[in-house]
Parts: sequence; C-alpha cells; structure tokens
Amino acid sequence: MMNSNQTHNVQIANSDPSALGLFGLALVTLVASSQKLGITSDVSFVIPWAIFLGGFAQLFACINDSKRQNTFGTTAFGAFALFWFGVATSWLIKAGVFGQSLAQAADPKQFGFVFLGYLIFTVFMTIGALETHKVLFLIFFLIDLLMLGLTLDSFGIGGQVAHKMAAISEFLISVFSFYGSAAAVLNQHFGRPFLPVGKPFGIFKK
Repeated sequence: MMNSNQTHNVQIANSDPSALGLFGLALVTLVASSQKLGITSDVSFVIPWAIFLGGFAQLFACINDSKRQNTFGTTAFGAFALFWFGVATSWLIKAGVFGQSLAQAADPKQFGFVFLGYLIFTVFMTIGALETHKVLFLIFFLIDLLMLGLTLDSFGIGGQVAHKMAAISEFLISVFSFYGSAAAVLNQHFGRPFLPVGKPFGIFKK
C-alpha cells in the first residue's frame, strides 16, 4: 500500500461585493440628504438606515473585498461603515438614549474634527479612485465636497453655503452610487459593459 502526500491548492472565488456596498451608501446618503435639504425633518428615521445600510452593508463589502485582496475596496468600505456606525451612535447620544448628561455635554465641534479627519482620508482615496473608474472617482470627489461642507458647518464657518454644499453633494453621492451599484450588478450579470463606468484616468498607472 503506497502512501502519497500531496498538497492541493484550493482557490475560493468570491463575488464582487461592491454592488451591495454601493447600494448601502446610496440609500443612506439619499435618506440623510433629504434631511439636509429640508425635505424631511430630524434624524430619527435616518438612524436605522445609517446602521444597517451605511454600516453593515458596507462592512460586509469590506470583509469580502478583503478576501479578494482588494486593499482599496476594503479600506473604503470599512472606513465608511465605521463612519456611519459612529454617526448613528452620535445621533443616539444627542437624542438622550444614553442619558441626558451625555446629550447635554455633546460638543458639535468634535463632529467637525471627525469630518476633517474623513476629509483628509477621502482626499487620498480620491487619488486612488482616479485609477479605478470614473464613476467611483466622481463618488469620492463628491464625498470630498460633502466632508468639506460638514467640516465647515460643524465649526460654524460658511453659514448656509457650507450646509447647502453638503446637502447637494450628499444627494449626488446617492445618485452616482445607485448607478455604480447597478453597473456592478448588471455588467457582471450580462458579461458586458451594460452600464459604462468609464476607464481609469491613466495618470499614475500607465
């Protein structure tokens, strides 16, 4: 009886999670922008979508992009999943869910430093997005404008101009994210560019 020791390499193929991640981003920014634009009021019904679509959907995309060794997608979806978890928790604190002492001690300028940090993050991610495709670049460029508007608004700079810039940018993020999600699903489903997303700019990668 012969014993043979053989090593087998098993490769597990994972589907592209970006469609779900972009859908999560699209829906939460659509709901949140409706409040900033004055179409809806308060954030009570924004919180569930911030947690489940902004948070969990993008966290799912982050984990599965990690399995695909996609550093850019892992970082982008992971960072924004945690962003929406943090935002939702901050809204809960402000609403007094964790007690009135925390709610009364809340300083909106601390939100400003969060938005400033994410502005820095999205700027260098926007540079990376130049070499993905044009739809994703537009999404990140609009997130830059959103974070800039939110930062200025939190620090009381720019008045209604900063607030309006944030509101319009967030709505446009939703529009392009819906398109990007649809493209990720339908292009793979049909095996051809059913919805064009544009080629990379080719500035840093030749």
